Parts: sequence; structure tokens; C-alpha cells
Amino acid sequence: MSTGTERPTPTGVRAPGRAAIAQGRLRTDRWWLPQLATVAGLLAFICYSTWRAFDGTHYYAAPYVSPFYSPCLAANCTDIRGGADWALFGDWWRLSPALIVLIFPLGFRVTCYYYRKAYYRSVWLAPPACAVAEPHTRYTGETRLPLILQNLHRYFFYVAVPFAAILTYDAALGFRSPAGKWGHAGLGSFVLLANIALIWAYTLSCHSCRHIVGGRLKHFSKHPLRYRMWQAVSRLNARHMLLAWCSLASVGLADLYVYLVASGAFADPRFF
Repeated sequence: MSTGTERPTPTGVRAPGRAAIAQGRLRTDRWWLPQLATVAGLLAFICYSTWRAFDGTHYYAAPYVSPFYSPCLAANCTDIRGGADWALFGDWWRLSPALIVLIFPLGFRVTCYYYRKAYYRSVWLAPPACAVAEPHTRYTGETRLPLILQNLHRYFFYVAVPFAAILTYDAALGFRSPAGKWGHAGLGSFVLLANIALIWAYTLSCHSCRHIVGGRLKHFSKHPLRYRMWQAVSRLNARHMLLAWCSLASVGLADLYVYLVASGAFADPRFF
């Protein structure tokens, strides 16, 4: 018979079967510094990209187009000479054209395995770090909404590849003069080139890409081409965290460069 005085069964790190450690953490180093840096980096990019996504101006300075606004799918897009300027959304779309396309690269990054680790640890503190007690009393993993949507990552990868191809085309268009003649280059040409190189490196280092090229194979010896591809992707995958941050920074810097040139803050230095 219940007396009404029973204590509830502990959950989380105090649940039965977990190590009975009284301390909240066993670490004496500054374990919180990487988490703080992660929060600062993500917050800075979120604030900047949100402003630029809603701004809707100064995203094209011939021949450069911001990666936030390509492809431009709204009728209210600035005319992009020779670029991915496809008015699939009519005059009824009054908001910034960036809001149409950013959901796809954003979805790819938000569901990325590295970024999950980054914001799980730094924002949700689940867990904050190794040998640091988790503050949450329950953990359901990625089995319920909204975290179950993280499993869409492999499908976002299929969309990220054509987006990277479009940005590659934009980078190629950057090797023209403002009048549209080929064989010219300015500082912006190399800014966009470096950006797309990092985007491809990040995209191809993705765990989903690694599984696509080498997953579900029982014998690598019978698939030498896929094995070599898997080896190449695996080498990139070992640097996935570094590529994730570098490509995130390069996207923001590429957009900022186009914005500054388009707004007249300075003229694009032309090399040839």
C-alpha cells in the first residue's frame, strides 16, 4: 500500500544504473570555453544572416552575386546578368528573395552531424561536455518532434549539391568584367572562388556523402572506384568540423563583400 511519502525515481544522470557520482563535474579545466566560443560564433552568424536575409538590397554588384541570394527565384529580384535569375515566384512575393532559398542550405547545416554536436553541447547543454553532468532530467534523443526532423539531413544533402553547383556557376561568372566580358578578375572573383571551394569541401565531407559513396558495400575489393571515392571523402570527413566553420565564415564574408561593393562602400579592385 502506498503511503504517499515515496520519493520519485531519479531520472537523467541520477537514474538507477548510472554512475553514482555526487559531483556535478569532474573536470578542473575551463571546459566551458569551447562552448562559449561556439555560442558566440553561431550567434554572430545568425544575427548577420538574419539581417541580410530580410534586407533584400545590395546583393548584386556586377559580376558578383551574394551566395545568400542565389538562385534568385522571385520576380522582385535585381536583374542578374547571365546568372541564376529565375522568377518562379511572381509579383505576389513582396519579401526578400533570400527568404525563398536560404531554407535549403540552412536546413542542410542545421541537421549536419557536426552542427548538431555544436549546438547540443553549447546551447542545449545535452551534455555540456565530457565528465560534466547534464542538467536535463529526461533524454529522448532524436525520436520525437522536433529533433526527429534531424533525420532529414540526408535529403537536405541532395538539395545542397545543386545549390553548390549554382554557386560554382556564380563564381565562374565572377571572372568577367562588370560589362559582362570574360577573361577579367577582381578581388571579388577570388572571394567567391574561395567561398565555393570551401562550400564544396564542407558538402563533400558530410557524413551523408560518405555513406552514399561507400555505404552498404560488403566488399570494397569488388568496387574499387567507390572505395577510392570513400577514401577521399573520409579524409575530408576527418576535417568536417574545421570545414564547417570555415565555410560558414566564407559564406558570410562573401555576402559582406558583395554588400559593401554594391552599396558603394568601396570599389572592387580589378586585377586584369
